[in-house]
Amino acid sequence: MILKVNNLTVKFLSNKQENDVVRKISFQLDKNKILGIVGESGSGKSVTALAILGLLSENATLEGEIFFKGKDLINISDKNIQKIRGRKIGMIFQEPMSSLNPTLTCGKQVYEVLKQHTDLNKKEIYEEVIALFEKVKLPNSDRIFNSYPHQISGGQKQRVMIAMAIACKPDILIADEPTTALDVTVQKEIILLLKELQEQNEMSILFISHDLPLVSEIADDVIVIYKGEIIEKGTTKDIFYHPKNEYTKGLINSKPSLIQRLKKLPTVNDFMNHEVVSEIYSTREREKFHQKIYASKPLLEIVALKKYFKRIGGFYKKPPIKAIDNVSFKLYEGETLGLVGESGCGKTTLGRSILHLEKITSGKIFYKGKDVTHLSTLELRNLRKEIQIIFQDPFSSLNPRISVGNSILEPMTVHKILSSYNERKLYVLDLLKKVGLEEDHFNRYPHEFSGGQRQRIGIARAIALKPKLIICDESVSALDVSVQAQVLNLLNELKKVFNFSYIFISHDLAVVKYMSDQLIVMNQGKIEEINDADEIYRAPKSRYTKNLIAAIPKGI
Repeated sequence: MILKVNNLTVKFLSNKQENDVVRKISFQLDKNKILGIVGESGSGKSVTALAILGLLSENATLEGEIFFKGKDLINISDKNIQKIRGRKIGMIFQEPMSSLNPTLTCGKQVYEVLKQHTDLNKKEIYEEVIALFEKVKLPNSDRIFNSYPHQISGGQKQRVMIAMAIACKPDILIADEPTTALDVTVQKEIILLLKELQEQNEMSILFISHDLPLVSEIADDVIVIYKGEIIEKGTTKDIFYHPKNEYTKGLINSKPSLIQRLKKLPTVNDFMNHEVVSEIYSTREREKFHQKIYASKPLLEIVALKKYFKRIGGFYKKPPIKAIDNVSFKLYEGETLGLVGESGCGKTTLGRSILHLEKITSGKIFYKGKDVTHLSTLELRNLRKEIQIIFQDPFSSLNPRISVGNSILEPMTVHKILSSYNERKLYVLDLLKKVGLEEDHFNRYPHEFSGGQRQRIGIARAIALKPKLIICDESVSALDVSVQAQVLNLLNELKKVFNFSYIFISHDLAVVKYMSDQLIVMNQGKIEEINDADEIYRAPKSRYTKNLIAAIPKGI
């Protein structure tokens, strides 16, 4: 046993009241083992990790015991915890872009860790950083050393964070949601890399995530946390195949099935309230629905669309980046068209080009049979009333200074939806209820809501204009699995009520398969394949699609 946590309680003082965030948690981490900590946002997972490293804010109070190799980490001095933090216990933070210093090169940031904790000279530190970058399988180590965080991909940034965390060969590595919002293929690579590093260095790992199937692929043992308390613990196999707690069952089953197409995803609340009903779409039902929607003319048609970006800088003229390269497809009224592929494949650029948020290089866009490739300002405003978008990060797309009710009202006023403020407000209050919020949320501000609630506000804002087509751009990728299930169910319910058409963009093939009728797989700006969503999963034609499917976490 290398780490022992005994009856840990963490309280935060807020408005002169103490709130228990973690309550009497006890667990141990053995040498050269991986322990998974699973739970939703707000369950206390990250707070537990920060408590171990002594990184909690000043308004936090700790009770209980944390022992690392027999040393008391709760009553240790700041000077001594600094000797352990980074050197003996390393941490990979959830969001590498906000955790890495944007003003320092990637190499310099790892360099500083080694400079602080070792006696190596400058040349030796540089060589060690290059060796670390190679160890975490970063291509062109010299180039990465001199690159700033914004110049490399999300997966590469995560690898830099891993290199920094293992630089001093720590005894324990804490990985806090290290793969959230990464492509499934990159996610798979990171999981395999951590497992490999653990075996090479005989490290112990605390792997924190809300995704139980993902955790089951790496962890030896698992603890499940709910509202600050451990509700279940055991071997990974026992927890995944024989869960005892209804909450754990919900975490496992909230992910869309890759085998069956359910009419409604079960949520954690369904399991906890014993209200799980699993209705499956039959092949005949899907065929009948498709016969109906594909009998009409397409709502949207994209013809030979291209979007090239010029490369800026450098002595020699470089060829442009082909973000979209000769893409053609049709979308029908009432259809959900899935768009899947890794980061950089062009799927978001394609969605933005349809909305004229990106100016296309060439090609044609037809909406309701009309050529809308080149529009006047007034025509474009009318088009955007009919085609709306739900963004990946609802917090950054909502104005923090405007109440959510007014955020929804504002576009209605611009587009003259209904005739008076009172009519619009009544309509917005009804919309809030339709997306699972309360009427009194109208006057609250974005920071007062959870991630799932903010996504519901984004959905309400998109449907307020009564559009025909909604582009969902990675709209559930950063949500807990149970919240994700709720939002996906909501989107499908709204589709039935309002007869929307969706373009559903995501890197998560399991989610896209569940949502979609037709599915487009994109790779490096081109369409890799397009077909019925179930058919693509059953019999993928390209190697690229096969690799995407193979990378989906399926559990042990």
